[in-house]
Amino acid sequence: MGNLAPTAFLWTDHTMPEQNSGGRFMTRRIRNNITYYHAAFPEAGNQVTLCPTEDSQTPPALSASALPLSDSPSADSPSSPLLSDSPSHTTASTHGQSHARPLLLFFPWLGARPVAVAKYRDLYLTRGIDVLVVQSSVMHFLWPRWGLDYGLEVLQVLEEPQFSGREVLVHSASIGGYTFTQVLAQITQGPKQHAGLTQRVIGHVYDSLVVGTLEHMAIGLGKTLVPRFEGFVKNAAMFYFWLFKSHTADFYNNSIQVFRNSPITTPALFFFSENDALCDWVAMENIIDLWRKRGMTVESRKWKESTHAAHMRCHPQDYLSTLERFLKSLPTLSLKSKMEDAL
Repeated sequence: MGNLAPTAFLWTDHTMPEQNSGGRFMTRRIRNNITYYHAAFPEAGNQVTLCPTEDSQTPPALSASALPLSDSPSADSPSSPLLSDSPSHTTASTHGQSHARPLLLFFPWLGARPVAVAKYRDLYLTRGIDVLVVQSSVMHFLWPRWGLDYGLEVLQVLEEPQFSGREVLVHSASIGGYTFTQVLAQITQGPKQHAGLTQRVIGHVYDSLVVGTLEHMAIGLGKTLVPRFEGFVKNAAMFYFWLFKSHTADFYNNSIQVFRNSPITTPALFFFSENDALCDWVAMENIIDLWRKRGMTVESRKWKESTHAAHMRCHPQDYLSTLERFLKSLPTLSLKSKMEDAL
């Protein structure tokens, strides 16, 4: 892809420091809706300390009172003093190449705001993991064929030289899990062609998956797109699913089977709650049991009450300690723990 003329905004095809990041990491748009965040590296053999600039403040140490907060599609929350639009300062030895670093593939929920995405992104950037944010479009869901094409596009990005060969960790939230499933569908259609990726994924995290019937999906659209008219949107969506069954419902059912029989069999972690209208927690536990019967290592954290796509905001210490234990359990992932002492 040819370089475009640089603009004042961060979405360019040039690698540049993100605004307000103090030069602590770089950002680059890879494709539409796909953005790459990585540490700023010096010349080979040198060590870089990613420090705040003079006009920025050093974030406090991680504690229960300063944990990162997540937004949900239905609620706003103030930016955490710890995880704002820039990660806390850290030190990274580059050995000359950034591609030796692990890569997080992050699929946010539909309509996730940049400040919310930044809080999850920074959790991994501060741990020495580069981040590839893959945004979902409502049309990827409403017309699944486009979602399947988008899944292939994501696969092609992961097979580019700058990403190929790197360890990959997946973190999907809400409809982001659907988008990742379209990646899995493409892998199942070409298992030999994409075998390298299945071997590179070292773990996968699922937060607030939309699981259950078509009604759960329709409810999710209503709550996400037009909360004030969620009942109308739900009914319209159900009619749409019926009218274009072969192009929608049949694709969704196939996606469910692809996910249940996922070609990615490395350790997994699920976050969900019993009061989530978008997630049938019984169906969620059935999938967890199925994966365990397949011999997969699966961890989960379920709450009686929480908020869809905002478990980290509702239960910050519990969420982060569970995530911390999971990441430390991955045998091939070498991470610097930023949370252990405070939790």
